[in-house]
Amino acid sequence: MSNRVITISREFGSGGRTIGRKVAEKLGIPCYDAELVQKIAEESGYTAEYVEEESEHTEGSWLSTVLSDRSMGLTNQDKLWTIQSKVIIELAEKGPCVIVGRCADYVLRDKADCLNVFIHASLEKRAERIVKEYGETDDTPEERVKDKDKRRAAYHRFYTDMKWGDAKNYDICLNSGELGIDKCVELICSLY
Repeated sequence: MSNRVITISREFGSGGRTIGRKVAEKLGIPCYDAELVQKIAEESGYTAEYVEEESEHTEGSWLSTVLSDRSMGLTNQDKLWTIQSKVIIELAEKGPCVIVGRCADYVLRDKADCLNVFIHASLEKRAERIVKEYGETDDTPEERVKDKDKRRAAYHRFYTDMKWGDAKNYDICLNSGELGIDKCVELICSLY
């Protein structure tokens, strides 16, 4: 497969989803984020809400998951991982695109010509963003950001055996809190 694919991994509240959409728009290629969730839902038979919530995290520690859930076979998360991987590969095979999240960088590691991007920002900037952009009204948006990131990191480690957010796993890491959304978009497009 020779299609050029941009994968966007991101900390919660860093603007990675927005950056991915703007990059795709500027390059004139599709961006798969919510569309990816919808395709996984269709293929799995689960609701999009369930896929959104359950397919990017794993419960408990690795050992407790293996000892409890896997003793009876594959977990729902394992089934979603398999379907998710298949859908990501199929989308990348269709042509150049941007894929946001869902360990696409790992899934496509030997299957596509990828530019793997990680978007991050300070905790304060991300907490401020989720209040402003997502309408978070929780008294502690910082805790919401930390919880979401912790779940993403555990999920990523569990299914890829790689450390989420570790710069050596990506081609470029951008601090959207310092650079701004538009500068991140510009830099990614310049590397495409």
